[in-house]
Amino acid sequence: MIMKKLTIRYALLILCAFSMNTTFAQNVRQKPVVKKQTAPTTPIKKQTSSSTKKTTVKNKSNQVTTHKWEEKGLTSEGLAWVKDANDKYGYINQTGRIVIPCRWKEAGDFHDGMAPVRDDNGKWGFIDITGMVVSPCQWIFAEIFIDGMAKVKDVNNKCGFIDITGKVVIPCQWKDAYSFYKGLAPVQNTNDKWGYIDKTGQVVIPCRWKDAWGFTDGLAPVQDDNGKYGYINMMGQVVIPCKWNRVSIFSEDLAMVQDANYLFGFIDKNGQVVIPCKWINAFNFSEGVAWVMADNGKEFLIDKTGQVVEVLK
Repeated sequence: MIMKKLTIRYALLILCAFSMNTTFAQNVRQKPVVKKQTAPTTPIKKQTSSSTKKTTVKNKSNQVTTHKWEEKGLTSEGLAWVKDANDKYGYINQTGRIVIPCRWKEAGDFHDGMAPVRDDNGKWGFIDITGMVVSPCQWIFAEIFIDGMAKVKDVNNKCGFIDITGKVVIPCQWKDAYSFYKGLAPVQNTNDKWGYIDKTGQVVIPCRWKDAWGFTDGLAPVQDDNGKYGYINMMGQVVIPCKWNRVSIFSEDLAMVQDANYLFGFIDKNGQVVIPCKWINAFNFSEGVAWVMADNGKEFLIDKTGQVVEVLK
């Protein structure tokens, strides 16, 4: 029964990962280091609810009203975005009641009490949970709030950050940037080099990397000029040398890596290989197990010792 539950959970994890157009699992700019993600047509990769797109509510007179939605998102901070028959977005609460009318051309999830919305002119801003516009729709690109800050992109295609009041706290001067996590955000300068800034906008880790990712558990993947990946700590020191073709973020103290033979294995935070590189594909560990694929196409779940705990197919 336990293995059956694991199989179902990993099937959902794999489906989710592929739906996000990645090879590995990802999170806050904690994306897998496989290839650079290009900016999507909308700044929010919305997750559509697998539940029904109908909501039924009762009014004060105990009359039942049923709404049919073209799309319905997952609930975040008590609210879920919905799209009506007129292709307009709004929000419903957990009872299915419309609390923010469908008036937006696009909308994203709530985080830190704020959600990005796009107006009919194609510009992005932010609303609070009452639907009030906190940051006017003036940005060509916007992302959800993380760690109290949200990335925005101006008409000059430069990136900066605003706080939850809508104030620009880090000017739009970066060619690219990713969300803050633990007080640091990866940024790309005009020379296409990546480094990290703090919440004052100060560069605290110099822009010297060909690629750089968000920190998890105090470590972040970086790519050197030779195209190899390793890890730095929050002081910018290389703690795991850049020698891997591909890497992932750390999850449950292990990270997935791909060696020169294009095979995947797992390393610990000291950079030691704890599960040999012998798989042609893999996902990060979750609840003690990881999905892997052998060269014959068979799929397995393995534990942290590398032992197969279930044959999937």
